[in-house]
Amino acid sequence: MLAPHTRVTALLIKQHNTAGCQSPSPKALCCSPVWCSVSERLRSVQSKAHSVLGALHIMVGLLYIGLGSVLLSSGSGSGWRMDETWYPVWMGAFFIVFGIVSFLSEMFPSPCLVTMSVTLNMAGAVFAVAAFILYAINMNNTSLYWMCRSDDDDYSFSDPKTPSIEQDRILQTCLSGRLLALLLLRSINGVLLVLSLLEFCVTISCVILGIKALRSQEKFTHKITSEPELHKPLLEEVTLNA
Repeated sequence: MLAPHTRVTALLIKQHNTAGCQSPSPKALCCSPVWCSVSERLRSVQSKAHSVLGALHIMVGLLYIGLGSVLLSSGSGSGWRMDETWYPVWMGAFFIVFGIVSFLSEMFPSPCLVTMSVTLNMAGAVFAVAAFILYAINMNNTSLYWMCRSDDDDYSFSDPKTPSIEQDRILQTCLSGRLLALLLLRSINGVLLVLSLLEFCVTISCVILGIKALRSQEKFTHKITSEPELHKPLLEEVTLNA
């Protein structure tokens, strides 16, 4: 017959081992205070890079909205895809949200926020690739062919008349302005292409750093639950109280 304090100790060990071997359900994980509470371990593992990456997210988002609005209001710098979907605006808003979440995951490094940041940045990488493709198509389709053309050019079937010196001067000035405007619109598209590549690199960096932090937290938690020496003070306390 075991003594009462021995039975209590054995029961405690059995309950702890059973709890350590079972994985928590998703519902229990979402409602767990540990899942949503700030982890000092994550704070020590995470570097200050999240603040820099979050600032880059917000910068790219603001430039997306600003430069995209310029293209949308130009009348000729945006294709029908941009005119119908306004993707520079809502993609820029998404990138700003990603940056805010990156800031929050560094200020309050809970497993919930870090996991949310990783998930959002995975989606951000997809958005960045899609934005690069869309801006490349828009840049290729940007054209100002309608400028410097007379209304009679499409309906004239006779031999064109020789333009006067004044008309030729106006035409050359118009062609120079068209070339400059086309260069400006394509330059804005080029900047947005570079920003899309930058955003892709930022999102991938956030994903890698977040996964490393979560893996480190998981290993640390597993080490605590599987280290037998850490349970000795608890067992001794239960035995003495019994």
